Order: sequence, then structure tokens, then C-alpha cells
Amino acid sequence: MHLAILTFDGFNELDSLIALGILNRIKRSDWRVSLLAPTPWVTSMNGVRLERQAGLDELADCTAVLVGSGSRTRELARDADLLEQLAVLDPARQLIGAQCSGTLLLARLGLLDGVPGCTDLTTKPWVQEAGIEVLAQPFFARGNLATAGGCLASSYLAAWVIARLLGREAAAEALHYVAPVGEKEDYVARALGNIEPYLDHKPLEVACAC
Repeated sequence: MHLAILTFDGFNELDSLIALGILNRIKRSDWRVSLLAPTPWVTSMNGVRLERQAGLDELADCTAVLVGSGSRTRELARDADLLEQLAVLDPARQLIGAQCSGTLLLARLGLLDGVPGCTDLTTKPWVQEAGIEVLAQPFFARGNLATAGGCLASSYLAAWVIARLLGREAAAEALHYVAPVGEKEDYVARALGNIEPYLDHKPLEVACAC
């Protein structure tokens, strides 16, 4: 299974790297997590420069894709060439999640038609302009689509992906590892409480072409 965190120039480090760290708590030979970007190098909103681990040519074959946010997302949402490349995303066969302004990209791709979403306060009016109802909550999912609002809600997206693919227990273990000492049980309970209303009772079986 290939899990990708779609990351662009101007990316928010919290969105991409928290999800990367939590998803990599899963230690399986068939579990691969990548920062996926359209260019070989991307620079964050705070000047952190990272080398991508996968390119857009691998996007269609990913089991799950999380779309991070950043300072340039509104500009990217008007880039017709980029949107054409991202049009391979397919919630019929992939888990797709978006963080904060990443929700705007899903909206522009038509993936949220009829589906409410979560986003940050800055991006909220732009997502509403795209015709999407914005919810005042940190996480929402319908089927294979999920959105989260607020940088630290990236842990909810990562946990949702793990739970959908491997089950609730695996998600709880990953969250427990990263939770603050002395707050672990409360942290895990709160995080799972946000995603459990949107989970099936058994892990999702997703065909993977990787």
C-alpha cells in the first residue's frame, strides 16, 4: 500500500510532517508513506526545503492520498494544468483526505460536490465560494473522503487512514505513541472520538496497483 501526502511549495509543515510521522508508525513491509510533490524539491511557508519521495506520476496508484495545505493553495487551485494532473484522484478506489486549504483543492476538483467539509478559518470563505458547506468541527468524512480543519487536526486524518486500512486498534497505537506523556489516554480517546462516527466496523479493503 502506498500512502501519499500531497505537498506543494509553500506547504504547512504541521500538515505534511505530522501526518508523515504518524503514518510511519505502522511498520509493515507492504506499507509505504511518501511526501508526493509535483517538483523534485518543495519549500515550506517557513523556508524548510524538502526533497520529494514520489512524483505525480504515482498519484493514481496510491491507496490513500492526503492533501496538505499551504500559503500558495489558493493560487494552485486556479492552476488548470495542475488540476488536470490531480484529476486522477478517485474516491471510488482511494482514500482521499484534505487538510485546511487542501480542502479547497478537493472542492475545485469536484470531489466535494454535495459533501460538506472542514477547513481552517482563513480558507473557509474560499471553500464556501466554491459551493461547499463548511462545518464548524475539526474532522468530517463521508465514504472515502475526509477533511480536517486546523493544523493539529492532521493527526485525525492520519488516524482515519490507519483505521480505515488496518483497524481502530492500529490507529490507537499510532496515536498513543505520539501523544504527550501523562495525557496519552485522554489524547487517544479525544482523537478517536472525532473519527469514530465516520468509521466502518471493519477495515477497508482497498485494491492497490502499486
